[in-house]
Amino acid sequence: MTTEETMGLFDKYVIGNYPRLARVIVKGEGCYMFDAEGKKILDMFPGWAVSAIGHCHPKVVEAVREQAGELLHIDNTLYSEPQGKLAKLLSERAFGGKSFFCNSGAEANEAAMKLARLHTSEEKYKFITAEGSFHGRTFATMTATAQPKHHEGLLPLLPGFAYVPFNDVAAMEESFSDEVAAVMVEPIQGEGGINIGTAEYLQAARRLCDENGAVLIFDEVTTGMGRTGKWFAYQHFGVEPDIMTMAKALGGGMAIGAMMATEEVAASLVPGKHASTFGGNAIACAAAIAVIEAIEQEKLLENAVELGKYAQDKLSQLKEKHSAIDHVRGVGLMIGVQLTGPGAEIVDKCMEKGLRINCTQGTVIRFMPPMIAGRAEIDEAVEIFDSVLTESAK
Repeated sequence: MTTEETMGLFDKYVIGNYPRLARVIVKGEGCYMFDAEGKKILDMFPGWAVSAIGHCHPKVVEAVREQAGELLHIDNTLYSEPQGKLAKLLSERAFGGKSFFCNSGAEANEAAMKLARLHTSEEKYKFITAEGSFHGRTFATMTATAQPKHHEGLLPLLPGFAYVPFNDVAAMEESFSDEVAAVMVEPIQGEGGINIGTAEYLQAARRLCDENGAVLIFDEVTTGMGRTGKWFAYQHFGVEPDIMTMAKALGGGMAIGAMMATEEVAASLVPGKHASTFGGNAIACAAAIAVIEAIEQEKLLENAVELGKYAQDKLSQLKEKHSAIDHVRGVGLMIGVQLTGPGAEIVDKCMEKGLRINCTQGTVIRFMPPMIAGRAEIDEAVEIFDSVLTESAK
């Protein structure tokens, strides 16, 4: 089909809730994707941070193919080896917790909030979240998301949520009461603009939860699975959660989410209280196992640290040339370029030149390269970005 024919199908049959780019992508390979016109695009924001080990990683493709020939799906009243093995691998790389599997980050966060309510006393029903956060688009996770633009047209929201400024310890302390069931926070805000939590703030959240009988939830849907140079971002800050959520990079392109909880907290999620028909299906779990194996065998955590520093240095050098750049911030391969003005047009022009990046919060350009990238791909991306900034300035 031509590009126009495919887009015509979408216009006629697909609900238009996404502002789609006028590209039909037909193939993904490593750091690149290819459209129906044969154009090669360097993807520095692969799959909205899902394809963190690149498009169609050979290990993931082979794992999916092999598993598809053996078992596609069984219900969760039976056991499957891939789900059990994946839970073990994740536990060993985090805080020794137990996992519940679902299909997305929003579902993982829903499960986390339900577990927090189930584990704490009945009078505890409130959640504290941070301004600028993003936790999903279901009603509960949307309510937890402390960005008013996501609430427009959908009021009233669910009761029981308090929003505090990110990294403001005093505000969090002031919001606490005996009715708080949990604090839910991203160690590094993604959609919020690559805002990095401070150790003081995250450790204060841990202390306040302990003092008040509440549960600490870390949303690692975007930050998890190695993007920051550690398996999970909380490992940078010297604090562990009671519950952690993950998705995006976990499946290497397959739909999977997970909620991990300490053994004590996990015990409160008893049969009948929560479930997911497709959660933990054999193919998604096989893909996630392959992701973990690839990260370790190819030393991608180390690459995220080294390449992240290289990328941030290269992007920071552009500040000397372009007044449009205020500063660069990030951890590992989770990088934000803070602009002095709007960034949407810059993203569009980069795409025209064969570079996929993202703009969030209006003025923050997100570079989140796949962990398999090398200096050559970063150089190519920075060169295109530089050229677009130069043209835009004129």
